[in-house]
Amino acid sequence: MSRNSKLISENLKEEIARELGVYEQVKQDGGWSNVSSKTCGNIVTKAIEIANRSVEK
Repeated sequence: MSRNSKLISENLKEEIARELGVYEQVKQDGGWSNVSSKTCGNIVTKAIEIANRSVEK
């Protein structure tokens, strides 16, 4: 897999950020640079949970 390939779609990141209540910060700041690493980790964890559920079905 190339280094530049997306592992998680922008839409999924935004959906999870809304769910976690941080999307407004992302939108206001114009990007993900000010989102804490803990929050980014929570987004990744949630994405993994979603992927695991879809595999189980």
